[in-house]
Amino acid sequence: MTKYFIALSTLLFFSCKNDKTENQQIEIGKYEQVFENFQKKNDTLYVVNFWATWCAPCVEEMPHFTKANETFKNQKFKMILISLDRSKDFESKMKPFISENNIVADTYLLDDNTRMNNWIPIINKQWDGQIPATAFYKNGEQIGFVPNTLNYETLEKIIKQNL
Repeated sequence: MTKYFIALSTLLFFSCKNDKTENQQIEIGKYEQVFENFQKKNDTLYVVNFWATWCAPCVEEMPHFTKANETFKNQKFKMILISLDRSKDFESKMKPFISENNIVADTYLLDDNTRMNNWIPIINKQWDGQIPATAFYKNGEQIGFVPNTLNYETLEKIIKQNL
């Protein structure tokens, strides 16, 4: 009976865990491919956060983005997290961080760190590339940019103003 209970509990645990991230993207990509995910001409608000696991302020603000993603998930809203970790750290650092912190937003590791000068001005001409940074897009246009950390109240206010 105990073996049956353990087997059933394990099965339920993994089933629930997989359901939570069923449609989630976690992948490595070049900026041209990744940026297509938030520059769509539609009325969805895309919140795009640039971060890394080695960036203490990024890690500190991540719960705010996770909470916002949960709060607005049933609206015309999409959270996209773009990691600037090294591609060799994808499996060993980034994916475990995503799992341990129950992050269900689409997450990409940008495999273009050597070409940052090409894509940073595409995000924002005044951005110097420091992270964390967050861009807001709607109808294929950038409607806001915050080049520093965000607390939940500010993030929520920006989202509500633009939904």
